[in-house]
Amino acid sequence: MQFARGAWKFLVAIKDGLVLIAMLLFFAALYAALSARPNVAAISDGALLLDLKGAIVEQPAQQDISALFSNNPNTIRQYRLRDVVRAIDAAATDDRVKAVVLDLSAFMGGGQTSLSAVGAALNRVKKAEKPIYAFASFYSDDSYQLASHADEIWMDPMGGLVFAGPGGNQLYFKNLIDQLGVTAHIYRVGTYKSAVEPYMRADQSAESKEAARALYAVLWESWVEKVKAARPQAIVTPYAEDPARFIQAAGGDYSKIATEQKLVDKIGDRVAFGRFVASEVGVDSTPSPDSFKSISYDNFVAANPPASNGEAVGVITVAGEIVSGKAGPGIAASGRIAEQIYKALEADNIKALVVRVNSPGGSAFASEEIRLALADIKKAEIPIVISMGDVAASGGYWIAAAGDHIMAEPDTITGSIGVFAVLPSFEKALRKWGVNADGVQTTPLSGEPDFVGGFSEDLSTVLQSGVEHSYDDFLGLVAKARGKTNAEVDTIGQGRVWDGGTARQLGLVDSFGGMKEALAEAAKRAGLEDGEYHAQYLEAAPTFKWLPTGGLPFIQSEATPVNGMVGWVARQQKAVFADALHTAQGLLIREDVQALCLECGTIQPPSAKAGWNWFDLLKSYSDSSAPR
Repeated sequence: MQFARGAWKFLVAIKDGLVLIAMLLFFAALYAALSARPNVAAISDGALLLDLKGAIVEQPAQQDISALFSNNPNTIRQYRLRDVVRAIDAAATDDRVKAVVLDLSAFMGGGQTSLSAVGAALNRVKKAEKPIYAFASFYSDDSYQLASHADEIWMDPMGGLVFAGPGGNQLYFKNLIDQLGVTAHIYRVGTYKSAVEPYMRADQSAESKEAARALYAVLWESWVEKVKAARPQAIVTPYAEDPARFIQAAGGDYSKIATEQKLVDKIGDRVAFGRFVASEVGVDSTPSPDSFKSISYDNFVAANPPASNGEAVGVITVAGEIVSGKAGPGIAASGRIAEQIYKALEADNIKALVVRVNSPGGSAFASEEIRLALADIKKAEIPIVISMGDVAASGGYWIAAAGDHIMAEPDTITGSIGVFAVLPSFEKALRKWGVNADGVQTTPLSGEPDFVGGFSEDLSTVLQSGVEHSYDDFLGLVAKARGKTNAEVDTIGQGRVWDGGTARQLGLVDSFGGMKEALAEAAKRAGLEDGEYHAQYLEAAPTFKWLPTGGLPFIQSEATPVNGMVGWVARQQKAVFADALHTAQGLLIREDVQALCLECGTIQPPSAKAGWNWFDLLKSYSDSSAPR
């Protein structure tokens, strides 16, 4: 026992040491992250370097603090669209900026309208007679859309270039679901509401293909036109339509294709590109891979904050999937966004409101929560202008219907006026293993949803009726907002998506324009002249996402609210499934005679903790005593 006691103390000491080291590393990383600030004073003459190692988004998500521990230089970064545009616009007028350099080797892309906005800003730099140079090892659609605005495009000799265009295959799980014995209960309204097709079909429906072809054709044509406008000498279409022939004829030499088709100007590696830029803007005195005098993007953004003169036009951002709760930024949580809207209502300085929607939709309940908050803004006679980004569809359009004026870009993806719900059950799979269900019901919905015996017809009727009612609500609010009848909206609804140009023809959009035009429209409706207003973004700055804190005793997680029948069914399914697992586990852990009420479990509140987390494990391990 003396040996066992000593070994245990040794193990506990190792554990305590590891915990201490982990805590020290945690707080050291936290200090380093919070201490990192842009250095405005470091800006000097040179080229503004846009080394885009990530994606351009409407609203960056919360940073994951666990990324600090990975020390991974390739961590994908999210660049806020308005910051990128503001930095480029400032470069056009800042005498310290001699050129703009686009390093697109690690660029992860962005939405087509977002990239168009960045391209327009680059055109303003060219109009100011400042050169733009682009470099990448490999160009694809998004990176080339930006590069096409450059005065000189460089490509690595071992790199490549390809134009894929929108579209492609997606996975359909119907056959797999059937083989697993899972039943997907689908409730929907909308012939074109294809989001549920992967669970109900083994291929794409004819209606979905029809809508997709029409949308992708417009997006591709628009992309080609924008590239040609920015770089008239580029021969894009022949290579894009038959890449295999071109590559085979060139013997696999992408550099030859790129130069022959006038898609790039120079073939050279990064070092050669850096030396070329250095010859134009000056050599960097500090040795670096780029070798030219450069201005850090982060420093330049910090040195050029948004304008704050004049009256305030508030801006609410709805970006990402729409959900209930207060999550985000980077996800459109209705509780958080509604709170921001009501703060705008309480503020005396907000003269008008622009709602920037860049969302594919999500929860109908959450969308309505945001729309109702905007309705209170309208009651206060504060003008509301909707600015659609890359996508403002389904729940995104539900919110947009609250606006006095809706603006979109021709490439915006919108519409998708339709609703659905998908809920699984597992009766077929469980029957294969000899699991059956039986019991007594007091009402037709007692024990529902029954994931062992399958959903009853009563439950399916209730759910389908609820979905149809939600669709009627959707039609009604759009019809009222757009001056149409429900039947007219249904004709252009049914879950079909539209490009912004077609949406305008159909009366779903009032005019074309981006954020600048939306702000001007909102200001005009508030009686403000040009130069008499500024955008006041009503959102919190991105913060760290504290993944490890969920188990800390002083930080309690909140349950998400149940927002209707579908939410209730989903919640019940989770509870029933968890109870089934607990019952099965009882076969192994109970070793004596039981005086147990099995049916009592259905009326007890759920456990406060659904499972172990890191703090629980650490605490239980630390509380363990040495053997006696």
